[in-house]
Amino acid sequence: MTKTLQAVRGALLVPLALLLAGAAPAAHAAPRHARPGNWLSLAVTRGDARSSDTRRVLLLCDPPQGHAHAARACRQLGATGGDIGRIPRRSGVMCPMLYAPVTASAYGQWEGRRVDYTHTFSNSCVMGADTGAVFDLSS
Repeated sequence: MTKTLQAVRGALLVPLALLLAGAAPAAHAAPRHARPGNWLSLAVTRGDARSSDTRRVLLLCDPPQGHAHAARACRQLGATGGDIGRIPRRSGVMCPMLYAPVTASAYGQWEGRRVDYTHTFSNSCVMGADTGAVFDLSS
């Protein structure tokens, strides 16, 4: 092997060794999304699956913050053990029979359990009636 080729190989091995040495502790690090307490990353997308009209917010519940209606949303989630599908439908709400789909999604942690929720509603009124304050991302 020529001296030039050996020099190039050596120059490539040093950064590779440093990269691998630095990666070893990262394997034991906490996941990027790990947060203590009860939290949900919420998103509401208006339109079909190809839409880019998405609003996102991080709801923290210990203490309630990060969401315009955090205290109410955290209370509703607390009453259902973090199960969005079990939030009672608001009574007396009359929604129009208008098809303007919205997809609500959430992932996070509640009482140490993983939360992963996605549902498409016929319109935002139905979403609000079915999910309470959780996906009310208005200010």
